[in-house]
Amino acid sequence: MAFCMSTTGHFTATVKACFAALQRIRSVRRSLSHEALLTLIRALIVSKLDYCCSVLAGMSGTLQRRLQSVFNAAARLVFSARKSEHVTPLLLELHWLKVPERIQFRLCVLVHRCLHGNAPPYLAETLRLTSDVESRRRLRSGSTSTLLVPSTRRATLGDRAFPVAAARAWNALPSSVRTSSTYLAFRRQLKTLLFKASFEDQT
Repeated sequence: MAFCMSTTGHFTATVKACFAALQRIRSVRRSLSHEALLTLIRALIVSKLDYCCSVLAGMSGTLQRRLQSVFNAAARLVFSARKSEHVTPLLLELHWLKVPERIQFRLCVLVHRCLHGNAPPYLAETLRLTSDVESRRRLRSGSTSTLLVPSTRRATLGDRAFPVAAARAWNALPSSVRTSSTYLAFRRQLKTLLFKASFEDQT
């Protein structure tokens, strides 16, 4: 509970800081080119929301919607759109993932880095390929690139732990994405997959 409260407090403060930054950007909007505006929003808003957003896996929909409201406001600012205008076409134009898919993207990218020796050891050591488990080597899953999902006692905290949330997000990916030839190819295929999931009714 303490972890949940501290995490909620942190992201509440982040949302407030982002809206304050958007207000400052809005005050100089007419003096900025489209590209300069996008650069400011990516630097001051998007990067702040994306930082450590993978820890939001399993968090309440209410908190995720609050983060999404910042992206929506930023998209409307980019296109000088009114609050009454539908935001989905704007997010599509910017090619921004919605918050649930952004969380999954960050989790899966971190898993990829862990499996390829490009992440801190304290994270990489928490993940295990199913093929590395002796009792599963003879099973069909033993020949795949899936991860072992640790068992948990508490759905609230245990399921949000990195080894659990990351393994589930990774295992949900198609094999063709998990086994991409390079890191850049993986990110590209992952973004395409999750973008379609974000806007499956609009694409």
